[in-house]
Parts: sequence; C-alpha cells; structure tokens
Amino acid sequence: MTIGSEIVERELVLKAQKGDRNAFNDLVRTHATGVMNVVFRMCGDTQVAEDAAQETFIRAWSNLGSFRVDASLRNWLYRIALNIATDMLRKEKRILPGDLEDFYLPDPQLGPEGTYIQTEQTALVQKAISSLPEASRAVLVLKEYGELSYREIADALDIPIGTVMSRLNYARRLLKESLQEHMLVLMEAEHV
Repeated sequence: MTIGSEIVERELVLKAQKGDRNAFNDLVRTHATGVMNVVFRMCGDTQVAEDAAQETFIRAWSNLGSFRVDASLRNWLYRIALNIATDMLRKEKRILPGDLEDFYLPDPQLGPEGTYIQTEQTALVQKAISSLPEASRAVLVLKEYGELSYREIADALDIPIGTVMSRLNYARRLLKESLQEHMLVLMEAEHV
C-alpha cells in the first residue's frame, strides 16, 4: 500500500467510525478479495470461506470504534477473519476442500490430462494446508496468501516474530513432507 492510499484508507476508517456506511463499503471493496483468499486458504471450503468473510466484515463494522486508526486495517481484518474461520471450522468440523474449482481456473493450454493433474495438485496442496495445526496454518496462510511480512503477521496474531518464523518453518516442513510422496506420483503420471 502506498502512502497516498494509506492516507485515503485512514480517512475512510475515520468516516466509517463516525457511521459513514459508504466509507465502510469502500473499505470492504478494498479488502474483500484478500480476506476471502485468507479464509479460503485457512478452511479450504468455498461456502465456509464466504460465510467467514461476510462475518468478518459484520464484526469489523460492529467493532470499528475500537480500531486504532494508526494500526494496519488489513492486519486487523485478517486477524478477525482467521478467528472466525477457525471458529467456523471447529463448529462445522469441515476441513477438507469442497469447491476448489470455484477459485481455480485451469490453464486451457494444458488439455484434459494436464488440467486433471493441475487440479489434483491444487487439491493436494489445499488438503495438506488444511491438515496443518491451526497456529502453523494461520502463519503460513498470512505469509503465502495474505502476503504479510513477519512483523505484520506477528502484529496480526499478537505473537513474537521468532514464533512467526518458527511456526512458518514448521508449517513448510510439514507441507514438504506431506506433499513429497503425492507430488512424485502426480509428476510420474504427467510424464506417462
């Protein structure tokens, strides 16, 4: 985010804190894709992600008065989104991907076999991410899909940077181990 857009966002937050729904709608439009991406990567289910994203903005509107204007709105929203997604997963006990094709557009140049393999790879990665422990999954999702820095993740989750780094390292190691065998099988199938 550039300095100019930070100033505009701060002004929108101040207006929204005074009850301006149009200003809040502008903030939602700015952050909706990022919030949806983070919650989808956290839970792997389109419907749960949509519900969690909607609930995130409802909760943000309700609690906007307590938001510090000098803090990062994106980090604050991602933290709310992760908490809501985690709560929804616990309640529904739905962790595995359902409608990945809603977020995944296959490359038309690949042909049917290539598209199938790419879809399988995407499903394997999402399943592996969903199987990570919550704390590690949250850090990985914020880093890789939310594109937050270590400092931003630490602030969003209210944990030390060292914990962010160790959880991220642990998550990547678990993913590598989980995916290694499956990806080799898919790569062999691709070359048959």
